[in-house]
Amino acid sequence: MATHVASATTRLMTRGAKAAPSRRPGMGALPYETGTTFRLWAPNAEAVFVAGTFNDWSPMGNPLAQEENGYWSVDVEGAKAGDHYKYRILNGDQDLWRIDAYAREVTNSVGDAVIYDPTFDWDADNYRTPPWNEMVIYEMHIGTFNGDDAHMPGTFDQAIEKLPYLRDMGINTIELMPIQEFPGGISWGYSTAHPFAIESDYGGPNGFKRFVKAAHEHGMAVILDVVYNHFGPNDLSLWQFDGWSENGRGGIYFYQDERANTPWGDTRPDYGRSEVRQYIRDNALMWLEDYHLDGLRVDAVAYIRNYVGDDSPDHDLPDGWSLMQWLNEEIDMRQPWKVTIAEDLRHIEAITTPAALGGMGFDAQWDAGFHYPVNQNMIRQEDADRSAEEVAGAVTNRYNDDAFKRVIYTESHDEVGNGLARIPEQIWPGNAGSWYSKKRSTLGACLLFTSPGIPMILQGQEFLTDSWFKDDKPLDWSKLEQYPGIQRLYTDLIQLRRNYHNTTRGLSGQFVDMYHVNPEAKVIAYHRYDKGGPQDSVVVVVNLTSQPWEDYWVGLPAEGLWKVRLFSDASVYDPEFTNQPCFDVTGIAEPQDGQPAKGKVSLGPYTAVILSQDAG
Repeated sequence: MATHVASATTRLMTRGAKAAPSRRPGMGALPYETGTTFRLWAPNAEAVFVAGTFNDWSPMGNPLAQEENGYWSVDVEGAKAGDHYKYRILNGDQDLWRIDAYAREVTNSVGDAVIYDPTFDWDADNYRTPPWNEMVIYEMHIGTFNGDDAHMPGTFDQAIEKLPYLRDMGINTIELMPIQEFPGGISWGYSTAHPFAIESDYGGPNGFKRFVKAAHEHGMAVILDVVYNHFGPNDLSLWQFDGWSENGRGGIYFYQDERANTPWGDTRPDYGRSEVRQYIRDNALMWLEDYHLDGLRVDAVAYIRNYVGDDSPDHDLPDGWSLMQWLNEEIDMRQPWKVTIAEDLRHIEAITTPAALGGMGFDAQWDAGFHYPVNQNMIRQEDADRSAEEVAGAVTNRYNDDAFKRVIYTESHDEVGNGLARIPEQIWPGNAGSWYSKKRSTLGACLLFTSPGIPMILQGQEFLTDSWFKDDKPLDWSKLEQYPGIQRLYTDLIQLRRNYHNTTRGLSGQFVDMYHVNPEAKVIAYHRYDKGGPQDSVVVVVNLTSQPWEDYWVGLPAEGLWKVRLFSDASVYDPEFTNQPCFDVTGIAEPQDGQPAKGKVSLGPYTAVILSQDAG
């Protein structure tokens, strides 16, 4: 049957029915005033047709004309936004029906492509991404953030309802787990089936634009998690797209040898092929320009630069490295105020070294050097096993001698998924609401918001969510009513971090001096500052044990009165907290800990105290 159709196609085109190539630029389905241009890349196709609701799904009604380098295109009068379509690709005996690789909208992951009109009223949206040192990130999964049914994912419109809540906390950046079309409606999102389309069950492209616009109106940036280390592997129309492949591999979009293999399927894109590089570049710029996003977080970069995700030169992918360089340089050239973040987790400074100096050129990277030691020291059962030195190293870690080249966190989707519990549950399994769980998890939050870096929390962390992250379990908002004080503590920390009260500028400063590390008492003290001095210099004193201290002497950067801006043991944060009295500290001009002054601090169990001076 396929051979007969192919020969019929040849006769049809010989009779002069061959379509003229389009002169309109772009890829995918591009609506114009009276029709739509269709363009795709299928270098091994013998003939290509587009069929859809505009031609009653005629399998030969609208043939595409060959252009150079394996591209095909046609202008179809009368095809309009909202029409469904697919490409029919003939290659020898193969008669293939494919969803457009550049489809901006699909009915579902195995359905039809939809012609999408990108026109949207952004209402003069001119939002600018916050400076890196002012960012506070909230990691969000649209499907579970504000949904109310385990069998139906949440939507962009439902998430919009909670934006005032995030704004009032002081959150100014939302990082979304992937929202690209994936198989089914319930997923973490990392199994991208259609990289240019937006999950239909979440609300599709217009729903996403409404979300971004609303976030900007509430003063929040939106960063999207993108997955370029693999596609699919399921419901993947890109697989053997035009019928060609080698070694049973994925065809034109993928490597044809062992470089295709990833832990998530044998679908690593061919970073060395110019058309695939262009495809990924176009995808990244689409999010930033067409959807007004403020940055990208690139997933599992280790598997882009290296095909087994280790650091062996034998497994390096130079084309993956150069692709990320090109992408970051392009973004810096076009929209330098937008942020790109790498998840590599291998402590490699070159990830955030400028591309011009041979690095990948990312603006920041997730920092396992903060997460792991802080997390471990919060969940260890015995105080004797806690390490002041490890925590001190986590606070001071940095890349490229720049504090804001790292994103720091105590919880993310990776660390609390697949059966791994949230920190309160890890502290006391089965009793996440215990005093120990509340005290030590919030102590981790105090370290997070007072350390140099870009702080990030995971949705629900701020009201003691305890169960591990599942894509079919909506966030339990009743815990906000159960633990309002914990949420208040996070709010107070965020607002101090962002210097709402003009007394803690140093918490967004570049510098940290870890001047007091007591391995026996397990107390640390550090000085955060930008330029230093009153209203800038911030002193943070942290007690990592259940042993309270009424008069603990630490050095201070200056004499005079140091006011308590926050102490995490206050009963306002939880009725079970001991509320040990914590008074302002008078610094006397006697050197200690390498500082010119010293003072006595009252420290409750598992408590952080934040101090700064008023002006004048």
